[in-house]
Amino acid sequence: MVSRSAHPRLPLTPVPIAPNDFTHLHVHSEFSLLDGLGRITDLVDAAAQQGMDSLALTDHGALYGAVAFYQAAKNKGIKPIIGVETYVARRSMTDKEGKADAQPFHLVLLAQDWTGYRNLCRLITDAHIDGYYYKPRIDREHLAKYSEGLVGLSACLGGEIPRALEIEDWELARNLAGEYGDIFGKDRFFLELQDHGLPEQHRLTEQLLRLGPETGLPLVVTNDLHYVRPDQAEAHDVLLCVGTGNNLDTPNRLRFETPEFYVKSAAQMAALFPEQPDAIRNTRLIAEMTDVSLPLGHLRIPHFPVPDGQTTESWLRAECQRGLE
Repeated sequence: MVSRSAHPRLPLTPVPIAPNDFTHLHVHSEFSLLDGLGRITDLVDAAAQQGMDSLALTDHGALYGAVAFYQAAKNKGIKPIIGVETYVARRSMTDKEGKADAQPFHLVLLAQDWTGYRNLCRLITDAHIDGYYYKPRIDREHLAKYSEGLVGLSACLGGEIPRALEIEDWELARNLAGEYGDIFGKDRFFLELQDHGLPEQHRLTEQLLRLGPETGLPLVVTNDLHYVRPDQAEAHDVLLCVGTGNNLDTPNRLRFETPEFYVKSAAQMAALFPEQPDAIRNTRLIAEMTDVSLPLGHLRIPHFPVPDGQTTESWLRAECQRGLE
């Protein structure tokens, strides 16, 4: 059973905030396979009921749900922000040895425009074809080649910068912040603040509030959504057991310790971070930075160059004949 214990909190005074001052930018759907529980239509409906006019989708390592999400959001009058929570290799994405390379870091990428969406597709394709080792991985060098049109977020406790801060390696954290700031531009890379009632997150927030000003990087508040409503926490816990091959009573298994990973309102998010109104409103800023329009309903056939004197049909026939021989 999911633990209901939460870190004790002092009384909080929420900042005045409108529903559209906050946008959920870290969202996992059913297409985060065996990790996300929320159906796309339910996530979009919940955002609409909260009065929000934009919503992101950032499934783990893939874009399986992007088109369905885009259509569902558009149908509800909600701006769809297409993204992914990708995996960043600890070394190179071509290094595939031992346990270290099997434990990549997390990084959230959001497409700003059509160029960003195409780059997102490129990165995810390469992560599966060239970088796959337990998970589809990229590395910072590859990311730098395809960073145009993308916004980056530092992710959850599993992010590269949070991991450096976990071991109090401030030099590494500053270097990583500088490198990601260079890859995206300092106005397109944000340090994520999260609060699901976990002591580790409270410690990380204090560290990020120091790191942000030191590195010139902006902060942004997110809620790592894995289901729609808090009463789905136990079902999500069962899903995690299926995904990890464990039982509910397996010691030290992967679990989410609180039922806080659901679609919260703007007021609820503001109440969690009463002293960080700018980080709340930066979600709106990011939403306004994105505008992806998918050309649906058009046949998009890839263009293949052929030798002089050949048509695509004749060259396909020749290639097939060569393969048969």
